[in-house]
Amino acid sequence: MDVSELTRKRIEELLKDGKRMDERKPLELRPLSIELGVSKKAEGSARVKFGDTEVIAGAKLNVIEPFTDTPDNGALMVVAEFWPLASEKFEMGPPDIQAIELARIIDRSIRESEFIDLKKLCIKKGELVWAVFLDIYPINDAGNLIDASAIAVMAALQSAVFPSIKGDKVQYGEFTTKKVPLKDMPVVLTFYRIGKEFILDPTTSEEEASNSRLTIAMTFGKEPYIHALQKAGDEPLSEEEILKVLSTALKEGKKIFEKIKSQLK
Repeated sequence: MDVSELTRKRIEELLKDGKRMDERKPLELRPLSIELGVSKKAEGSARVKFGDTEVIAGAKLNVIEPFTDTPDNGALMVVAEFWPLASEKFEMGPPDIQAIELARIIDRSIRESEFIDLKKLCIKKGELVWAVFLDIYPINDAGNLIDASAIAVMAALQSAVFPSIKGDKVQYGEFTTKKVPLKDMPVVLTFYRIGKEFILDPTTSEEEASNSRLTIAMTFGKEPYIHALQKAGDEPLSEEEILKVLSTALKEGKKIFEKIKSQLK
């Protein structure tokens, strides 16, 4: 159900004064918590809570024949499933457009940042490589599923280890201590525009009141670097707005990067 016009106007009026309905500032995030190892079957898993929003992500590894155009690269597949238990907006059945979009945003963020070193997933060129399967399951949707899911996936990958393998058969349930080869972790931040103002980490009502959003994937290695952008929403963003958001993203992204790192130690 869309937000009422009265609520929309109230949200916009508050933002003009730099306020929000839950008393946060426009760029202020809700409390973040990360729990690793929530699945005993997956090679890596994590539960993330962003305020009342909760997401579980799992990483599974298998061996497959490589794609013909990348014979010495491992494979990556990302899937999101939105269940009715997370929100009355979700329905059982095949992934809808929202779930597909979320999975593609996270897939692109990982690929463009080269977070997973796919070259190191090659077992035998042209014959056998590791494939990483990432599953995303929202448990409660209280807004900002994109960013919460991205954090859950990155955390699950950082906790992931290879399973044992005999020949070309994976011995599921037998875990090694060898970690999945990773590079600089990408941070995904989504800015929502409501009226003429931008916010981070929206509640469900704020998401429904927004007219545009811009998701940014960036890393903070030796130098900060923006790897991918994803625009959504009915209304366009001006060049000036995009440049302003990108500048803010690097500043705020660094903060959440440090916050995520501190919880993954």
